[in-house]
Amino acid sequence: MTYKSIVVTKRGGLDALAIVENVLRPPAPGEARVRVLAAPVCQDDVAARVGNRPVLPKVPFVPGYSILGVVDALGEGAGGVAVGDRVAALTQVGGHAEFIYLPAGQLMPVPPGLDPAEAVVLILNYLVAYQVLHRVAQVRPGDKALLIGASGGVGTAFLQLGRLAELKMYGLASQSKHAALADLGAALIDYRSQDFVEVLRQAEPGGLDFVFNGMGEEYFRRGLAVLRRGGMLVHYGGPQSMGRLALLVGRIILTNLLPNGKTIKGYGTHRLGVELFKEDWTVLFSLLEAGSIRPVIAAKYPLLEAVEANRLLESGQVTGHLVLLAPELL
Repeated sequence: MTYKSIVVTKRGGLDALAIVENVLRPPAPGEARVRVLAAPVCQDDVAARVGNRPVLPKVPFVPGYSILGVVDALGEGAGGVAVGDRVAALTQVGGHAEFIYLPAGQLMPVPPGLDPAEAVVLILNYLVAYQVLHRVAQVRPGDKALLIGASGGVGTAFLQLGRLAELKMYGLASQSKHAALADLGAALIDYRSQDFVEVLRQAEPGGLDFVFNGMGEEYFRRGLAVLRRGGMLVHYGGPQSMGRLALLVGRIILTNLLPNGKTIKGYGTHRLGVELFKEDWTVLFSLLEAGSIRPVIAAKYPLLEAVEANRLLESGQVTGHLVLLAPELL
């Protein structure tokens, strides 16, 4: 038997993506074979293909940072899950395929009643937002925050989770996306036609408690300018190279040494470990089950139509999440 996967054959554009057929092998000891039901397409997938990250997977590789699927087979000694269980995992690579092989200990059980398209975007995008809010910033009701990059998958997750945390939120997004974001509880600022520093100094003369930056380091200076003394900027966007990473670390250290009472913290998805991932995914699944969060799904594509999903993502016209789905879910 065989299965198909999307493979990045070289660094570059959409022409670097190809569909490849693979042998469906038995799982190794401790391993689970998972039939993929849903996998998002995110900016990290594009960055890995193009080459805009300090550490990159070796070409060729299968992109796909997270998955939701069904356990299809288990290798010897693989515990914690059973064949037929619905599970999810943070994979970094490998998710854009009909099947994926993962250590059984990495798998997170998923409540059976959840929509796979909605549940799968909790695994990365909502996890980032939740951990930045509650594990890094440790926000409290009434805190005032600016979200730089409000319209993407992580941005819309921040808006929903920030509203649940009773924050007063401002979000940067182009005017064309304001209508789609209007119900998510933030005051929106068009970064193309408005100077957000001036807007926020008038709206919040005492300054903000937090700035959450998912864009480039070029926002640091203006982000710090709208913070109150004692405020914090949390940067969660991935640097594009090892050199940019070194500059980022240096900028964080220098800013935190300055006597202005403002700090920068960096967040990386894989710093906190799988056990904390599972703890936070449990909370997020419960919020989705209760209807307290509702992911904004911009578009759904068949699992092997990743090229079209990447094309849309790279157009800059997406509000929310893009998800690849198995045929029976479309």
